[in-house]
This record gives sequence, C-alpha cells and structure tokens, in this order.
Amino acid sequence: MSKESETETDGSGAVEAVASEGRSGPEGPVGRELTAGVTMLATAVALISVLVGALLAAVSLTGHVFGAWTSPEPLSPGLVGAAMVGVAPGLFVIGRARVWEEVRTLVLPLALVLVGLLAVTLLNAGRLQAAEGGSLVLVLFSLGWVAVLGLLGMAAVGCLVGQYLKPARPRGGRIAPLPGWSKPFLAVLGSAWSGIGAGLLALPDFWAGFVPWTVNRPDAQALGVWALSLGVGVLGALAEDDLTRIRPALLALPCVALAVTLELGAHASTVHWSSGPGLSLITMVGGLLLAGGVGRLLLSRQAGLRP
Repeated sequence: MSKESETETDGSGAVEAVASEGRSGPEGPVGRELTAGVTMLATAVALISVLVGALLAAVSLTGHVFGAWTSPEPLSPGLVGAAMVGVAPGLFVIGRARVWEEVRTLVLPLALVLVGLLAVTLLNAGRLQAAEGGSLVLVLFSLGWVAVLGLLGMAAVGCLVGQYLKPARPRGGRIAPLPGWSKPFLAVLGSAWSGIGAGLLALPDFWAGFVPWTVNRPDAQALGVWALSLGVGVLGALAEDDLTRIRPALLALPCVALAVTLELGAHASTVHWSSGPGLSLITMVGGLLLAGGVGRLLLSRQAGLRP
C-alpha cells in the first residue's frame, strides 16, 4: 500500500475523529454527557418534521393553502414546511454526539421553535382551521398540530431540564476555532435573523409590512419564530467558536437555506423582490447557505490537517 493511500481518509470519518478526539479525555467525555432524552427528542422531531414539513411544502408548491390556520397565500405555510424539512438532517446526526456542547447550537433553537410555535398557535386559536370551520382534513390537521406541538414542547422543556442536571466535566481547549474573518459576518447574519424574528413575533401587525409578500398575524409570528431560532443558532455558533461543537448546526443551515430557496423560487411571482425586504431576504438566506457550506468545508480541511 502506498503512502498516499495510507493517508487517504473519508471526509465524514475524519470530521468524526476530530470531534471524538476533542470531546474525550482520560476520564470520559469532556463536558456534559448527552442524555438519551435529548437524542430521542431530536429523532422524533426529525421524523415528524420530514413528514409534516414535506406535506406543507408540497401542497404549497401546487399553489394551494394548507396549514393549521388560515393563510392569505400558500407561501408562508410552505416556508414553515421547508424549514421543518431542512432542519431534519441536522437533527438526525445528533445521536452521533456524546456531549451536550456539540449539539446545543441546534437543540436550543429547536426548543425555541417548538415552544414558540405552540405559543403562536394558542395565541391565534381563533384562526385555527378547527375554529374557522374549514374542511374536515384541515380541521383534523389543525387539531393534530396543536396536540403534537403541545407534547413536543413539554418534552423539549423536560429534556433540557434533565440535560442541565447532568454533571459537567471541564471543557478542553477549542480544536477548530472559527477564523477571525468569519466572526463579523456571523454576528451580522445572526443579529439580522434574530432582529426580524423578534419583531415579527412581538409586533406582527407592524413588522408584517417588512415581509415581501402578504401575511396575516399567525403567519408573521410563525415565520418570526423560525427567523429568531435561526438567528439564535448562528449567534450560538459564534459563541461556541469551535467548528467541532457545531457540526449538526452546520448541516442544518445549508439544508434550510436550500429548502427555503426552492419554496421561494416556486412562488417567485408573489414576492416583491425589488423591495428592500426582498433584497434583504435574498442576502439573509444566501448568508445561511454560505455560513453552513463554508463551515463544513473548513471543518473538513481541519480534519485533513490533523495527523
């Protein structure tokens, strides 16, 4: 066997090796050991997200409105579904981690989405399909939406409490710090998503005017929950400052961006692209794709440089 073939390493295996080396010490994992509850929650949410998100996105692509509440256009429920599908790959790989510090940049925003969407649904209960008297399918879907979100929201809170009750070992040094040039970019990107998300969630009637298509109050708040969670995830990655601790988030970010881009492209005629909000949306979605793609590339290179 040649020297070149001996050093050849599969990209994903190298990344796993780097992360494993950094998270283990002579006495076991460094940091809080990841609980089974968090892993099970992530897997359950990933499965539900694929099924429900694909349904919402697919129906939206056909030009029909389908969701738990009434919406003026199919784009908003379609984007919620696209985000659900996009985040699923990152949730599926959480089971490979051993310590909490490697997954919290994705799990904490996930908990925010679950609790936030539940709150938005309950606050706008009068606009649910069950309250409006829609078709039987939509009524049943809205009732199931409330029930599943309620269970997952409570499970998320319980899993987080259980996770933080776990004793923590001192963390080691950073293995793959973020390059300095990326930090201002991540700070601006995370702040932009967090800002618009918080605005849509807290003052939907005002901030809905900054969405480049027609939305109602529950649409604006649901999109705000997702935008806020994306911003929290990006800022969390900046705070971690270690590529090996944000691998699930690095996988979820570009997947969400691609799924959202597909949905926006299918409804391009309903989006006011030339407006300020439209141009901002292009920049922010592109920023997610760039951040995730470049992050994974840097992590792979870091793995290749290690002996």
